[in-house]
Amino acid sequence: MTPTDFIKRSLSISDKSIHSTLKLLGEDCTIPFISRYRKDATGNLDEVQIEQISKLNKQFEEIVKRKESILKSIEEQNALTPEFKKRIEDSFDLQELEDLYLPCKKRRKTKADSAKEKGLEPLAKIIMSQNANNLESLASKYLNDQVASEEEALQGARDIMAEWINENMYVRQNLRRLFQRKAIITSKVVKAKKEEEAAQKFSQYFDWQESLNRIPSHRLLAMLRAETEGFVKTKIEIDKDEALDFIENSIIKSNNEYADQIALAIKDSYKRLLEPAISNETLQEAKEKADHKAIEIFAENLRQLLLAPPLGEKRILAIDPGFKSGCKVVCIDEKGDLLHNETIYPHAPQNETGMAMKKIRSLVNSFNIEAISIGNGTASRETEFFIKKIAFDKPPLVFIVSEAGASVYSASKIARDEFPSFDVTVRGAISIGRRLSDPLAELVKIDAKSIGVGQYQHDVDQTQLKNELDSTVMKCVNSVGINLNTASKSLLSYVSGIGEKMAENIVNYRAENGAFENRKQLKKVPRLGEKAFQQAAAFIRISNSENPLDNSAVHPEAYAIVEKMAKDLGTKTNDLIANKELIKSINPEKYITETVGILGIKDILKELEKPGLDPRKAAKVFEFDPTVKSIKNLKAGMILPGIVNNITAFGCFVDVGIKESGLVHISQLKEGFVSDVNEVVKLHQHVQVKVTEVDEARKRIQLSMIL
Repeated sequence: MTPTDFIKRSLSISDKSIHSTLKLLGEDCTIPFISRYRKDATGNLDEVQIEQISKLNKQFEEIVKRKESILKSIEEQNALTPEFKKRIEDSFDLQELEDLYLPCKKRRKTKADSAKEKGLEPLAKIIMSQNANNLESLASKYLNDQVASEEEALQGARDIMAEWINENMYVRQNLRRLFQRKAIITSKVVKAKKEEEAAQKFSQYFDWQESLNRIPSHRLLAMLRAETEGFVKTKIEIDKDEALDFIENSIIKSNNEYADQIALAIKDSYKRLLEPAISNETLQEAKEKADHKAIEIFAENLRQLLLAPPLGEKRILAIDPGFKSGCKVVCIDEKGDLLHNETIYPHAPQNETGMAMKKIRSLVNSFNIEAISIGNGTASRETEFFIKKIAFDKPPLVFIVSEAGASVYSASKIARDEFPSFDVTVRGAISIGRRLSDPLAELVKIDAKSIGVGQYQHDVDQTQLKNELDSTVMKCVNSVGINLNTASKSLLSYVSGIGEKMAENIVNYRAENGAFENRKQLKKVPRLGEKAFQQAAAFIRISNSENPLDNSAVHPEAYAIVEKMAKDLGTKTNDLIANKELIKSINPEKYITETVGILGIKDILKELEKPGLDPRKAAKVFEFDPTVKSIKNLKAGMILPGIVNNITAFGCFVDVGIKESGLVHISQLKEGFVSDVNEVVKLHQHVQVKVTEVDEARKRIQLSMIL
């Protein structure tokens, strides 16, 4: 089987598209580059499809590698017959390969091994054949120095048969299907832990059972976390009698004393070998699916957060609010550089409200502040009310911004390198201001797991989580594009073809030589070769370049095409850009080349109409209900404005302007059945919610979007 054949088993994509994509991936082309600039080669595959091809190809390579290892091991044992070798070579299913390998797998000494050493394997074979007579007389023939009685001989034979039954591929595969269809997961509380305070959040699982193939991902992960923390014990089971009946019907073909011995071996095999192995396999498979779902939700939340509407290049006054410690205030310019910082004390216990108002008013005037960004943590609402009482000459826009991850950033090496002369409070406030200006550019500096938009992120496979989140960040960065002369090292490292080391080289080159004047200059960066330039060039922007295409998504390899278009129209490239009438008059078929096909030409024309267009929407001001300042102000039946700040498999959490977010269960998102929360809401969406229940003691709020 070829990689293309293997991939086609899972994806409905043509051989040509798969082959071309694998070729490009093999040439170290990135997924963003392939999906955007090699559409004609791939048949217009999008990033998701290309990523699927890449993952399946890695799976294929892993299977091939595992097969080689298995064949080598069996060959070393002199157990590799031509038929056995063909079965392994023909298999492209990891589970099936492991089943085939099981009899030859190196392991600790088993009961069956001991019985074989005592010379009891021929007895086991005769019993399994089910066509001999006089069992006791037969068993007596195998007595020796190590086997003292007929019963001991039969026990040894049963141990050997139990192992054969465990290694029977037909039995394992069908038992596996039985578990997949009918397994029940149960959890019971550990009595010694029941009264512990930390255990109470898992009280739902103190005595719980549910069909494993129907349990929602979040519930399975919660149960497994409860077990990991020692509060419950879980078990995966199917109906034992049904399992035994199936195995007996598969193996026993007679009705005599030999069948009785085989039945005993089947019971032993199931209890000691099959059930533990298959139940563990089934749980692992369910856990992998739950991980996949949780990672999928996290990645989608992260994508929405990174592509949140930016305010753009504005002068911003940012406030990290607080009570006793005061509110840290910073002023930043259009590029996000720090202009000024200080601390004000408008709240209790100092209550220097008047002085603080004068100071804010003065800073807004002195630094021509256009917007105020307030962190949404402690004292956020109080600070918002305080700001709105100030009589500005020209009132700036006021935004509440998520602080999630700001403290992580402020204590990081990245923040220390950016602002070595300032402490964590100043760095945190700067981050709050910058994430209003450009959420993507600021949030890429923070470990995605610290941003707080995931579900059970510490319980899922960490390697898969990191790979998926890194992939999500890369897609977002390259879909937007970056300003080469202002982008941080963190942002540059996610650009197609760049990476962390190259990003550092670019920043160092920029520091030594000044701003880049054109895309070609990128080639002067140490260690940045032709391949890296090809992959990266179109995702970077240079706003003041002599060539206007340097500030667009048109790839340098297509500049000559655009210049020919302009020449044919009797105009210059500058005059062609954004001129819809001229662009509409161009016949795309006329400009197809060996490297750029019709899809690529059409993309170029779209880009020429709106060069460098940011796909993100503009930031909007949002106002919470001014009468709601804490959970004490909430009453069932209230209709409130809110912002979606986290999405899970079971619903979404909505910020209504207080410390605690409220939960809108999936059943309360809208009338009728909802299968996917993301079909109804998006992160940072402005919504109207109704308060349905308030548990002040537990600080839990239930909300509904069915008004």
